Amino acid sequence: MVLDSAETYPRLLGDVGGTNARFALETAPHTVAQVAVLATRDYPSLEAAMRSYLERCGELGAQVRHAAVGIANPIYRDHVQMTNHSWQFSIAGMRRALGLATFLVINDFTALAYALPQLPAGDLEQIGGGTVEHRSPRVLVGAGTGLGVSGLIPAGNGWVALAGEGGHVSFAPVDDEQVALWSFARERYGRVSAERLLCGSGLELIYEFLRSRAPSDAGPFKRSAPEITAGALDGDESLSSHAVDLFCGLLGTVASDLALVLGARGGVYIGGGIVPRLGPVFARSPFRQRFEDKGRFAEYLAGVPTFVIRTSLPALGGLSAALSHHLTEAPLAQPPDNDAVEGGTAG
Repeated sequence: MVLDSAETYPRLLGDVGGTNARFALETAPHTVAQVAVLATRDYPSLEAAMRSYLERCGELGAQVRHAAVGIANPIYRDHVQMTNHSWQFSIAGMRRALGLATFLVINDFTALAYALPQLPAGDLEQIGGGTVEHRSPRVLVGAGTGLGVSGLIPAGNGWVALAGEGGHVSFAPVDDEQVALWSFARERYGRVSAERLLCGSGLELIYEFLRSRAPSDAGPFKRSAPEITAGALDGDESLSSHAVDLFCGLLGTVASDLALVLGARGGVYIGGGIVPRLGPVFARSPFRQRFEDKGRFAEYLAGVPTFVIRTSLPALGGLSAALSHHLTEAPLAQPPDNDAVEGGTAG
């Protein structure tokens, strides 16, 4: 294993989702440059996208020998087949093809979880709850092309991020409307997971469900996720607003389930591509009400703060930490938490 030293820079960091692949060069510790966002549909493979990016970086790109990629997929063997995209590859084969000494591949939400202690307070919008309890577990959840889930657990003087597929737990309806939604989705897909509804295509499915129960003149029978969120943000399209509110309520239930599983007194953090775009619509949605709607544990959850992550490319810091850990086999150190976040006053 090589040392984590100046000789290992520049390093390639990549955050790969089903829709976009975000790349940057880390030229020194905590210093990134050459940030680029590539549409995954424009490239036949991850290797092609990485080659294109490195070529754009010129001489610096040619110097890269160590890379870390967070990808929206479970990672447990050498072969990776993306769940929400067609890309597949061998980790060892990719490392050889690109001439890398190190090619670390981890789940994208595992990478984002490692970034949580580094996020500045100004990039976190608190939606309800009390204060962050220092050195307590944290939950990360985010809806985009799919539903990402992770957790951050204190371990000694550092942290351990969980690599799981919590987005694929079964959807559990909590009222009559959600039971009808579950039945609508089950008829089409069979098993209904949380991700089936809490993602871009899930928002579209929720809209279709509501439209099927609406008057004949209620509007288009189908809308894209961006059209639905735009309608909700404009406030002049009641069916889209209803769909977004239902979506946010479902997310609140799932987030509180996760908070109970991990005892997340360190807070619940919401990333992904959908919620950060909703702005005040999310803040006034049923999310927080549903989050606390847990019967005997309502009081417990009322004290757990929830945050919307508004950092641009937040996973890069976590990828940097994970790569340094991999290169040194040293524990992932705990960066100092921002005092404002510790006090629960972020946002």
